[in-house]
Amino acid sequence: MKIFLAKDAGYCFGVRDAVNLAYESAEKYGDVYLLGDIVHNENVIKDLNQAGAKVVSSLDEVPDGKPILFRAHGTPIETWSDADKKNMNIVDATCPLVKEIHEEAVKFAKEGRKIIIIGDHGHDEVVGISSQVDDAIIVSNTDEAMKLRKMKRVGVVTQSTQTIENVQAIINILMTKVFDLRFVNTICFPTKRNQSQIKELSRECDVMIVIGSFTSANSKRLTLLAQEINKKTFQVTCADEIKPKWFDGANSVGLSAGASTPDSIINEVLKRLKSINKNSKEMIYG
Repeated sequence: MKIFLAKDAGYCFGVRDAVNLAYESAEKYGDVYLLGDIVHNENVIKDLNQAGAKVVSSLDEVPDGKPILFRAHGTPIETWSDADKKNMNIVDATCPLVKEIHEEAVKFAKEGRKIIIIGDHGHDEVVGISSQVDDAIIVSNTDEAMKLRKMKRVGVVTQSTQTIENVQAIINILMTKVFDLRFVNTICFPTKRNQSQIKELSRECDVMIVIGSFTSANSKRLTLLAQEINKKTFQVTCADEIKPKWFDGANSVGLSAGASTPDSIINEVLKRLKSINKNSKEMIYG
């Protein structure tokens, strides 16, 4: 059985840098506090906690003198302001590509445009983007786009991990509702690469495996993309969840992972697949 591992599976550079910064900060300061989960992966959060990187839900929970780490997803501008007023030691792990989305939204707002963010309601990244401007409209799907009133001047940005298909469908609707529409495609390039590879693998392989937490919007989107092409697609969080019967009669398996999935879990899944089929051969795809 051939195992094709997507070249860009797993951590994107923004998540990898943020996680490394959390470990480094915990070692440097003894403890570092994370305002919410640094990544949507339970295994990573558990390991970080053991290393001294502890999750809190508010700035008030951070002991005096201890650093607070702001995550790769971005942090609401109000939280930045509160931390500055408290003179807190801020460790900024915001992904530079997310910062670019903030900048684009602010540019549109300065042009006098209403801001529309194509993204998931309540997602940490979307909350951070919307905080940069006044009264942003969040649109997650075409049904919501259809309900919008007609508008004169609009600027559109996207959550970095949206699918191209969803964004295109929403933009097509907005073109019928907005007189002066400007759009910046802020889907990040690691997401574009990963989505492209998973679609190709889904067409070429008998079975698809996507590794990622079910709390990760990115991982769930990858799974849905694969399932639209290959009905034998399965999402798992770890190697123990893989069932041998999935591969009955299969000659090839495609393997990818969400941006919050560490290399260690990917390697464990590869080991599990090779144990199921002793003649398996691993190849990098992409």
